[in-house]
Amino acid sequence: MSQAEQDRRVDYIEFRTDNIEETKRFYSEVFAWEFTDYGPSYTSFSDGRLNGGFSLVSEVQAGGPLVVLYATNLADIEARVVEAGGKIVRETFEFPGGRRFHFADPSGNELAVWSEE
Repeated sequence: MSQAEQDRRVDYIEFRTDNIEETKRFYSEVFAWEFTDYGPSYTSFSDGRLNGGFSLVSEVQAGGPLVVLYATNLADIEARVVEAGGKIVRETFEFPGGRRFHFADPSGNELAVWSEE
């Protein structure tokens, strides 16, 4: 994509974590994200379409924008989240166009996953 095509688009998402290794393990297991470390306090990720990173902090504070991921099989991803140590913070619910649930990763970041199923 050229610079002109990237103009005014979300380019990178950065989260906070209190444990880089646990964060990498969680997102690798659940979503198959790939990571590149930049020292002991920062790792970047790629999900194949979007890039972002995790910055090490002493305490993760909840709030901020909600990042919503897509999955073709919502129940499978929900099970993977729980198996990998995440917590469901809002059970699956329906909305016009699909269903979704919210989860907290091991550091406490809240994200959501939706599906048309």
